Amino acid sequence: MREHAGWSPWRTIVGFGVVSLLADVVYEGARSITGPLLASLGATAVVVGVVTGAGEAAALVLRLVFGPLADRTHRYWAIAIAGYALTAVSVPLLAVTPFVGGAGLALACVLVLAERTGKAVRSPAKSTLLADAAGHVGMGRGLGVHKALDQFGAFVGPLIVSGVIAVTAVIWPAMLALAVPGIAAVVLLGWMRARLDGSRQPTSPPAEATAVDVPRERLPRAFYLFAASAGAVSAGLVTFGLISFHLATQHLVSVAVVPVVYAAAMGAEAIAALATGYLYDRHGARVLVVLPVLVAVVPLLAFRGVVGVVVLGVVIWGAATGLQDSTAKALVADLVDRNRRASAYGVFAAIQGAAAVSGGAVAGALYERSLPALAVVVAVTQAVALLLLLASLRAHRPPSVVDM
Repeated sequence: MREHAGWSPWRTIVGFGVVSLLADVVYEGARSITGPLLASLGATAVVVGVVTGAGEAAALVLRLVFGPLADRTHRYWAIAIAGYALTAVSVPLLAVTPFVGGAGLALACVLVLAERTGKAVRSPAKSTLLADAAGHVGMGRGLGVHKALDQFGAFVGPLIVSGVIAVTAVIWPAMLALAVPGIAAVVLLGWMRARLDGSRQPTSPPAEATAVDVPRERLPRAFYLFAASAGAVSAGLVTFGLISFHLATQHLVSVAVVPVVYAAAMGAEAIAALATGYLYDRHGARVLVVLPVLVAVVPLLAFRGVVGVVVLGVVIWGAATGLQDSTAKALVADLVDRNRRASAYGVFAAIQGAAAVSGGAVAGALYERSLPALAVVVAVTQAVALLLLLASLRAHRPPSVVDM
């Protein structure tokens, strides 16, 4: 990526952070109310678990297509813009779902999946552009700062949704209001592309490498072990859609308060991303060992009948998500060659996605049958995740990581 005169790596990072902030207002605002929205259209807990799990899977698995596509075509900016545009269109259309009768639930499910598909389209390309800039300032810090800006949007979006629902007493106007930040995100990203000469690939390959021979390089064993660990984490990390379904159907809080609870999780996610990004740069990937522990704790708290305990579970859920979405990506960037990053992010996300869809379905089914069984299943998957993570760190052994 050839930067425009006067554009430092930090300015590029902050620019992507503001784009992500605006986009997160849109899709995190929508995700904060997905469970109650689907429930209002007639969905059961199993349907919510399957749809939200499948949405997370789509956001991850489809990166296996769009990551290599970005590396092969070098059209990182165009692909990123297309993904943001899909999200900007899909979320406001959720406002239509209460007005189409029996088709409302099916349409809402399609739009939830379309929004998550938009994330799959843009993420490998955006992450590659971002990692290139972050590599100049410290991968952990760079991605952590970006994630903090991203999470500010994730914090504001649910509050906007909560405010609109409180005023109107219905959900659909809140979805319509999210069209404004969605359009702003796409416009800002297009402006950045023009400023940064986005027609170039983000990093120039070595002189001896070509666009033909780069894809032939194998991703390292340590990467696949870490991807398997992240997959186990994703399988055990219950979706907020199911948690919000629990909050609404058990009448623990009003529908208007559900997005506020989600905003608290997004605040915890931002803090966790910043803190672990800093620790990652200082102490290496060992900081990630806390992730399976956090995930294992979530179902023990988030599905209780006491509001304060559930909120604590949601905050821990947010912290776990922050590690998974920022610091874990820093390790991926360090495990693979920079010219394979988009492909690696695609493979990594695909493994996470396959695990997420099965985990979402299992969580939804066990929620209706046995919460203790759900907690046990999550704990077992996180034990597996921890063992795979330790195996990955031993296989990689970068200078920043020592034996544990």
